[in-house]
Amino acid sequence: MSTWEEVTDGVIRRRLSGWDETIGAIAGDDGLLLVDTGPTPGAAADAGREAAALLGLPVTRLVVTHPHFDHLLGAGAFPEAEAYGPRHDAAENARDGVRQGLAPEDAAHGQELLSGVRWRIMDGTDVTLDLGGGRRALLVDLGAAHSSHDIAVVVHGPVPVVFCGDLVEESGEPQAGPDARPERWPGALDRLLDLGGPEAVYVPGHGALVDADFVRAQRDALRARFGGAGPA
Repeated sequence: MSTWEEVTDGVIRRRLSGWDETIGAIAGDDGLLLVDTGPTPGAAADAGREAAALLGLPVTRLVVTHPHFDHLLGAGAFPEAEAYGPRHDAAENARDGVRQGLAPEDAAHGQELLSGVRWRIMDGTDVTLDLGGGRRALLVDLGAAHSSHDIAVVVHGPVPVVFCGDLVEESGEPQAGPDARPERWPGALDRLLDLGGPEAVYVPGHGALVDADFVRAQRDALRARFGGAGPA
């Protein structure tokens, strides 16, 4: 569960123990873009060191796909990185982590270090990052769906890769908490399918790598469950 998996050339991901959340790493010319950071700075730092050793590059950028503790609270491990993500409430993230079983001292440490992150808050506009060497990462701002603000990462190439955050879950049923807008969720998946296409590898926030058919089936199940036509 804790080993790194190659998704395509220069793109790897790791499933953490505990909540089975994914951390991804995308290689550029002179640094790595980390996708999500896990629930603690310690877990994030370990993942960053491992990814750097595997790909031969330091972490210079990071993106958080949505403001839930298990994807966000590790971000403070990278105070020098250029960070992209949604608006968030660090104190509420820490409280939620404790409610979900995170050790209080780990939650407090994650909350404290978040204040040192150099955030570039995404607020309704997609961002394209030029990683060098002809590789670009598109940060897709999908607004509220699984959470109050979902962001996906699309890496185009011979095999496109889409980091979906928790818009896609493979290891269990998709979860919709109190901050979700489930009626917008199927439309968010429609957009990811349009961006990635039928040949893409889709990286869920929790679970094994999936294909477009899996994402399409999860979209249909969500639409049957919640209704909704798509993002407004």
